[in-house]
Amino acid sequence: MSYNFQIITDGSCDLPVELVKEKNLTVVPFYVSFDGEHYKKEIEEVGVREFYTQMVENPSVFPKTSMPSAQDYLKVFEPLAKEGIPAICICITTKFSGSMQSAVTARDMTAEKYPDSRITVIDAAVNTVLQGLLVLEAVKMQQAGWSCEETVRRIEAIKSTGRIFFTVGSIDYLKHGGRIGKLSGLAGSILGIKPLITLKEGEIFPSGITRSRMKSQEKVIGLLVDYLNELHADVSDYSLAVGFGYDRMEAESFRNMIVDTLSGRYPITQDKLPIFQIGATIGVHTGPYPIGLGIIERFDAAR
Repeated sequence: MSYNFQIITDGSCDLPVELVKEKNLTVVPFYVSFDGEHYKKEIEEVGVREFYTQMVENPSVFPKTSMPSAQDYLKVFEPLAKEGIPAICICITTKFSGSMQSAVTARDMTAEKYPDSRITVIDAAVNTVLQGLLVLEAVKMQQAGWSCEETVRRIEAIKSTGRIFFTVGSIDYLKHGGRIGKLSGLAGSILGIKPLITLKEGEIFPSGITRSRMKSQEKVIGLLVDYLNELHADVSDYSLAVGFGYDRMEAESFRNMIVDTLSGRYPITQDKLPIFQIGATIGVHTGPYPIGLGIIERFDAAR
């Protein structure tokens, strides 16, 4: 099936390769390096499993990522402009990366060559699995026959509802990657603590600490429940996903916990709660053991 516009996103979206193909998405990848000199395209040249395996087997090594270049985006934009196909490009929050600026530069370069090109670049104000959920909402609008302009307006309206509630195995990666920010108060805290973290409006905020991995997961679910209560929301008006790093079995157990916890007041089934693996773009900052939840308002939520 063909649609009247193309949806593009960057590698931070962390959607499975099979789903990207199924939804006819275009993903512009980030680059990852383990030595700070040689960078390879994530997914295309360095698989997610390979990335996490290297982190687990070499805990003293802190990998780095590099954003897509304007040229990377240009290679995607120009063929669409040449064919007269409009595009929406949804990029990782600008507070985490300059990926959007690369896309904007490429859009402007494309417009110089193809003045009638219609490429809209959007700051998702989110990242990782939550960015993926936002992209999938755009896909749903596209499939429902919405125009490019209508889809852009709705994306801009719902992106502020996005939240990620998560924990990590160690705060060391956040510290090393310079993402400690508002979590700095946790940096010198008790050895072995498990921080609770909320991402909203493109930034991370501390949401508490726990002593054990299991307790941190329970608290993450509590943060979700608190958010739903704050919104007085019907969970059916929201898209949710579990995000994890290295340990798929833990993610499946975590999903079971969520379903059990929400089964009373906020009923949700496993088939409505996908599990997405967090990619290298964010994994370099979280380490190999992030686990959490993303939630965002659906495009067709009652309003």
